[in-house]
Amino acid sequence: MTSHCTSRRTWIQQSSAAAAFCVAASKMSWADQPTKKILFFNRSAGFEHSVVKRDGEAPSFAERMMTEFGKKHRFEVMSTKDGRVFEKDYRDFDAFFFYTTEDLTTEGGDRQPPMSKQGKMNFLEAISAGKGFAGAHCASDTFHTAGDRTKGQETPDPYIAMIGGEFIRHGQQQTATMHVVDKQFQGLEGVREDFDLHEEWYSLKNFAPDMHVLLVQETEGMKDADYQRPAYPATWIRKHGQGRVFYTSMGHREDVWTNPIFEKVLMGGMNWILQRFDADTTANLAEVTPQAGVLPKL
Repeated sequence: MTSHCTSRRTWIQQSSAAAAFCVAASKMSWADQPTKKILFFNRSAGFEHSVVKRDGEAPSFAERMMTEFGKKHRFEVMSTKDGRVFEKDYRDFDAFFFYTTEDLTTEGGDRQPPMSKQGKMNFLEAISAGKGFAGAHCASDTFHTAGDRTKGQETPDPYIAMIGGEFIRHGQQQTATMHVVDKQFQGLEGVREDFDLHEEWYSLKNFAPDMHVLLVQETEGMKDADYQRPAYPATWIRKHGQGRVFYTSMGHREDVWTNPIFEKVLMGGMNWILQRFDADTTANLAEVTPQAGVLPKL
């Protein structure tokens, strides 16, 4: 672990001047810009998390939180579990935010209307053409790549290739450390270099080699076989064609959604995918998590 941290921090020191210049030059005030529109898609074809479970027609916890975030950060949120939105209505939005599980083109789970095969294609093409995408927590537990889930695959599902990583499994909820890699990213300003959080942590695989890692999952001292592996990315950004992609593995627990750090990280990602500021997107996977491809033995 010591050599890993040393190599990562050396890389950060070498690149910090260039990153600071890039971000400082690209920051802009967006308070007077037109309000953006985000589609919050939270259909659960598999397991339905408590934060997106509705009580009758009442909005879920995460839907209420996203509405409040939108008021504070100047974007409109339309929430739905209806996969038919990707037939044509998706064109009305500037970006998509996914909190979803499993194959969204199939029935099951929360029994909401599935996305069609064409709808999935429409969605991916829209991102490639320039719309933004953000995913939290179980967005990486969506459209799994065919094959052994405990192994990495050379050719991941097109959705996984877009989001940049894929859920393997998780162990018990526990307190673990997140390491901030890119302090220059808007949303991570003021967040200390290492912070601890009690969460349901995802063990991930199939990382996009061109991702720009923002937060690293420190695994030393974690319980359960899922985390007996070297440190790996937990939050990142990347470009997908003309579109911007952000993902964070955080977001399982209600108290995480109300945590100021989670809000800062998530809203930083939202504002970036909405093109309200530019950021350093230099690929750094190999430098900051050189053994991310070493998976746990499950």
